[in-house]
Amino acid sequence: MAFLDRLFALLSRKKPGHLVGARRPSAVARTEDAPREDRLRAKLIEDPNDIGAFVALAELVRRRAAGVGPADPLTAEQLPADVKRASDVAVWALAEEIAGNPRAWYALVELGRLSLVDDHEGAMRRLNHACERETTGRALAESVRMLREAGLPGDGLGLGVGHWSPKDNSIEAGRQVVLAALEAGRPADARRHLESLGQARDHAAAVTAARELEPLVARAEVGNEV
Repeated sequence: MAFLDRLFALLSRKKPGHLVGARRPSAVARTEDAPREDRLRAKLIEDPNDIGAFVALAELVRRRAAGVGPADPLTAEQLPADVKRASDVAVWALAEEIAGNPRAWYALVELGRLSLVDDHEGAMRRLNHACERETTGRALAESVRMLREAGLPGDGLGLGVGHWSPKDNSIEAGRQVVLAALEAGRPADARRHLESLGQARDHAAAVTAARELEPLVARAEVGNEV
């Protein structure tokens, strides 16, 4: 009976939780990059939106994944497509892990970027979630910039319309929305959002942004009239 009691206690014992971002226990030998990886993960535990730490850690996992992908049976070398796929999968796993922290928004932006081609709807859902988690405009600015760089300024403008609050968000978020409107061929929207910058609390920054954007918007308006 005592044995059954001990067995029941063992089976009922809670396993220690895993801290989001920390290295998971593994039987694989530690690499020479392990100390640096541990330092980067520690930074992400403290601040899951440390972009520099995330980018550096993503580069580490990409490099590691590039060495273990499928090989060309004729040359015994990795195929470029397979290397990229393995690297993307590794970064996806990292971003998904970091995104498990309810404070994390940048990892969601990265997940959105990685899924834009194959799952556009899912990508936009992740970007919207990032903007809901972060309310100062940083997530919105990064998301719109990413969509612009991906050649999807219309999606960036739509995201801005849904989330941008001139009074509460950073000037950079508004700047990215205006640029997205211009690149989407929507000068009227660009003008409207540019004027909304006047509601920002950081008046000096708004004036600086307006000084940069005004000539671009005016040029687009003239071109639209021709």
